[in-house]
Amino acid sequence: MRMIPLDEETFLKQLELSDAAEMFWLTDTNRPYLKEWLPWLDFTQRVEDTSHFIQRTIQQHNDNQGIHYGIWHNGRLAGTLGVHNIDWINRKTAIGYWLGAQFQGKGLMTKAVAAYMDHLIFGSWGLEKVTIQAATGNYRSRAIPERLGFHLEGILRRNEFLYDHFVDHAVYSMLKEEWLARRS
Repeated sequence: MRMIPLDEETFLKQLELSDAAEMFWLTDTNRPYLKEWLPWLDFTQRVEDTSHFIQRTIQQHNDNQGIHYGIWHNGRLAGTLGVHNIDWINRKTAIGYWLGAQFQGKGLMTKAVAAYMDHLIFGSWGLEKVTIQAATGNYRSRAIPERLGFHLEGILRRNEFLYDHFVDHAVYSMLKEEWLARRS
């Protein structure tokens, strides 16, 4: 699915190369905010860096390894959502996401993750398990799986290096039957 509506003002649209300038602008204008929790900001210095990322997501889709979406709200790119690859043998994947600071607190990411799971993960892909990881101190990111009823599986200690220090990650999971029961 190239586009998934969320509400009258918001939709998910598969990332395209034509989105690179908008995505770079969002990244660049939110650099200090995003750098607190995301390790890739130093590698995104030009629009071309964002174009390369989008090219990789297009190839990922062509390789049947998932889709990355832009989250569009009132005509502007608000953030992104995608999977980190699909383990087809074990029918599971992990979701990653981020929003610009100016789009926080509107419920956009909660709606986006729910729609993504409905339409693709437990819909057309038929996966059995989805995980979400977030730094233990990243309460806004952790609130998404908690709001959606994910199960906290545990804490991965010193799981990610963020520029000058390691952070622990909380790992959340949702099984297909749990999601379907919650959504019915």
